Amino acid sequence: MALADELRLGMRRLASGVCVMTSVFQDKRFAMTASSVTSLSDNPASLLVCVNKTAAIRPILKKGQAFTVNILGVEHQDISNQCASKNSGEDRFTIGSWDSHDNLPFLKDAQAVFFCHVDNEEYEYGTHQIVVGRLVKVIVPDTVVDPLIYSDGSYRRLE
Repeated sequence: MALADELRLGMRRLASGVCVMTSVFQDKRFAMTASSVTSLSDNPASLLVCVNKTAAIRPILKKGQAFTVNILGVEHQDISNQCASKNSGEDRFTIGSWDSHDNLPFLKDAQAVFFCHVDNEEYEYGTHQIVVGRLVKVIVPDTVVDPLIYSDGSYRRLE
């Protein structure tokens, strides 16, 4: 088995939260499903997101570009699928309870929403661009914590 196949097989055992990253460029809205999201630092408050080079959103993620990271709840599986599909642009916003803050689309009923600006120069590694997002605002609603989880090729929920 090739090392890349072994990596994928091993990583299927690592459960991750499912997020949707959004941005706007020249009045066009972009959204993509992301499972490679993590906190990077609390000083400065920042996130790290890995974006596949083939993603439609990738070319706009230059230093200073605003974006959101929406942590999905178990009820958002359809949104995750929609934002990971071949649909693009506005088609990715046809389902879900979307709102806008400073022109950035976000899910009103997300588990949490992080508003960021790209805070690094472009850094590519293999098939992905590594994006550091400096936080400018966070929305954490007073709701039950019930995130959508992805593990072993399937959606799951905390039990």
